[in-house]
Amino acid sequence: MKNLFMARAIELSIENARSGRGGPFGAVVVKDDKVIAECANQVTASNDPTAHAEVLAIRRACERIGCFELKGCDLYASCEPCPMCLGAIYWARLSRVYFAGTAADASRVGFDDSAIYCEIAQPHAQRTIPMIQIMRDEALAAFRVWEEKSDKMHY
Repeated sequence: MKNLFMARAIELSIENARSGRGGPFGAVVVKDDKVIAECANQVTASNDPTAHAEVLAIRRACERIGCFELKGCDLYASCEPCPMCLGAIYWARLSRVYFAGTAADASRVGFDDSAIYCEIAQPHAQRTIPMIQIMRDEALAAFRVWEEKSDKMHY
């Protein structure tokens, strides 16, 4: 079954590359050996830099099951997830991720994430896009409210 799900993710990536609707990436979310969501990259089609196949598939899967967690679900990605998608995968608490192509494969055709990994390691002020902290004390008020909330949903 794993090969069928991965074959579908790869098929989505090839169809998307041919159509010009987005980049050559596809993703499938599976629960109990059933596809609950599948998507292809839609960055250029939607003018949304976050519309990666994995993120879109996670969003759709969460909508379908009515929960922000995807425990017990597996993600099949046509390529190794980028840093943004990796963050979404961990926040969604997927059980496993299967991937076909590597980050190096993607880099060879113009999708290079290595600069992002390097940026994360830099101090805030030394990043290409400087990260400048302001109003921390004021922002901590939201955390205090959250901390004191008795009926919060933990995630």
